[in-house]
Amino acid sequence: MTQQHQLSFDGAVSDPQGDYGDLPIKIIRHYLNTEQQQVLTAQINSFGHLFSRPSIKVFNQYHQIPRSQAWFGERGCDYMFSSLLIRAQPMPSYVVKLRDKLDRDFGVKYNGVLVNRYADGNQNVGWHSDNEAEIIKESPIASISLGASRDFLIRHNQTKKITKIELFSGDLLLMYSPMQQHWQHSLPKRAKVTTPRINLTFRQLIEHFHQ
Repeated sequence: MTQQHQLSFDGAVSDPQGDYGDLPIKIIRHYLNTEQQQVLTAQINSFGHLFSRPSIKVFNQYHQIPRSQAWFGERGCDYMFSSLLIRAQPMPSYVVKLRDKLDRDFGVKYNGVLVNRYADGNQNVGWHSDNEAEIIKESPIASISLGASRDFLIRHNQTKKITKIELFSGDLLLMYSPMQQHWQHSLPKRAKVTTPRINLTFRQLIEHFHQ
């Protein structure tokens, strides 16, 4: 058995950093240690053939998304992304281990995860909310960062106030209700970033919603 297969995601949860005012979020810095980050990154990169860059319709024109993504989930946990139905692929072994750690630490039964890969700072995601109908709204979305640090922006729908948070490799961001109902978030371009970033966002979905 190789050392990779012996890696454990056990361990205590550190205290979150701040409450960020009225924002319904928590950040746990260094939620994953260096070894966990390295092994998880290597495994995700090893199944790069499962990633794609689909085209979505914006203002009556189709545009390829500026990042690559893959959706993994349990049976019956397909996901609707910008009017595209993405069938769930089985979670790789170390993604399952990370999911199980989140379940233990926060008492949430996550059954799907969207994995985004950003090649460098020129790849991004625009303003949006993770408010798809199949997501259980009372369940927090858990976001894990790997690789290059990037700015994460949050904007209130009415006041338009923007909060900028830098997320580092190994950090965990928890977005609680009503985050998706009253705020949008984005990962803007950063020309000075020349290395890749991977982001895993775990969600709890209504099973068989699209069947």
